[in-house]
Amino acid sequence: MIGMNGSKISRDDIQHVALLSRLAFSEQEIDSFTRELNSILDYFTKLNELDTSNVQPTSHSIEMTNVFREDARKPSLTPEEALSNAPDQENGCFKVPKIIQEQ
Repeated sequence: MIGMNGSKISRDDIQHVALLSRLAFSEQEIDSFTRELNSILDYFTKLNELDTSNVQPTSHSIEMTNVFREDARKPSLTPEEALSNAPDQENGCFKVPKIIQEQ
């Protein structure tokens, strides 16, 4: 069907994907999508002609740095502190109303 091996996208391919996606396209839209997607595949074919033998593989086109703070261990709340503002508690746990949702 649709591939990077130089194959062209046909009207049948567009109609098949539309059917799977539950989309309805007019004849003009099918023609337009066929032309546009084939144009995109032609561009990828041009990119495959570039000599990249001296280009190092990267995961990003620009250098990435971590903008987050360093992880630091901090003391956590004691169970008593965590439950100090709880409206209701039982056996060292928050106690909440039972919620039953009917199907």
